[in-house]
Amino acid sequence: MSKIRVGVIGCGTIANSAHIPSYMANPDVEIVYFCDVIKERAEKAVEQYGVGKAVTDYNEVLADETIDAVSVCAHNNNHSIISIAALKAGKDVLCEKPAARTYAEAEEMRKAQAETGKILNIGVVNRFNDGVNKIKELVDSGALGDVYHVYVSFRSHRSIPGLGGDFTNSAVAGGGVLIDWGVHFLDIVMYCLSDPEPKSVSAEKFAYLGKDINEYTYVNMWAGPPKMDGINDVEESITGIIRTDGPVISFNGAWAQNIGENEMFIDFMGTKGGVRLIYGADFTKYGTENGMLTKTTYSFPNTKMFQNEIDAFVKCVKTREKLPSNIDINILTSKMMDAIYRSAEEHKEIIL
Repeated sequence: MSKIRVGVIGCGTIANSAHIPSYMANPDVEIVYFCDVIKERAEKAVEQYGVGKAVTDYNEVLADETIDAVSVCAHNNNHSIISIAALKAGKDVLCEKPAARTYAEAEEMRKAQAETGKILNIGVVNRFNDGVNKIKELVDSGALGDVYHVYVSFRSHRSIPGLGGDFTNSAVAGGGVLIDWGVHFLDIVMYCLSDPEPKSVSAEKFAYLGKDINEYTYVNMWAGPPKMDGINDVEESITGIIRTDGPVISFNGAWAQNIGENEMFIDFMGTKGGVRLIYGADFTKYGTENGMLTKTTYSFPNTKMFQNEIDAFVKCVKTREKLPSNIDINILTSKMMDAIYRSAEEHKEIIL
């Protein structure tokens, strides 16, 4: 098969930091289009990478019958719209996380994938992280015994991204810290546990510290300074418990909290041992042996997870193999997050 011809739709941060460089490093790929509603972004990509054509309308990309696949790196509110259109145009799709703003939108994406027979993978990049896969191997091998509880922490001090902008506008993003950070953490858990079926959810969410944009004091704001006349109608922190047909999952997440700690980790607790994964870093295994407490740190070569993800996508476009990031599998995370938000809105447990 000749080179896979790709269009990148959305030329913002995630495209330039992950998708585009990874495609450029894959010898089996040719980037044909850079598409962005902001024309200058698309043109900058053409100039920077020395390939492709800059366009502002994704329909131009989809109308090109020579295009095999697209990366959808647009805002959350456009994920389902563009992905479904691309599938119906006969393109394989890698859509950035989250799959969509809502479970209903993600389900429409799943249906379109089933109807067209094309590939739809979601950008849950941690499924291609070496450390995460090592933990999955430990869980699958029984090294931790029966994993009965997983605790998830994705908490920061005061760092709401781009307060007042797209990140804090529910019409665009679909939610706050849960759909931005939590989706990665919950997906790691689901993957390592072989995607157990969620049974019930109870959660609460909070939005106090950044409610008054003009008065918000912050440590950092990586998506730009506050937009004083903007919108902030999403949660800045969230907590809850998920019962599955396997382990119980509990979580605490916060873009902003009045505790000066950043705690980004996942604890897998089993009957024989436990593992703490520091997000984006290494992990430690705890257990017992011959009446002694043990603590084991692991060292192994790490490859770049975004490159792994793109390489796997390119390969599956050629071979049609089903990846663990396929929408059929990832839809469970969307279902779970939808229930978390409903529980927090209705202040009651949601039975799934």
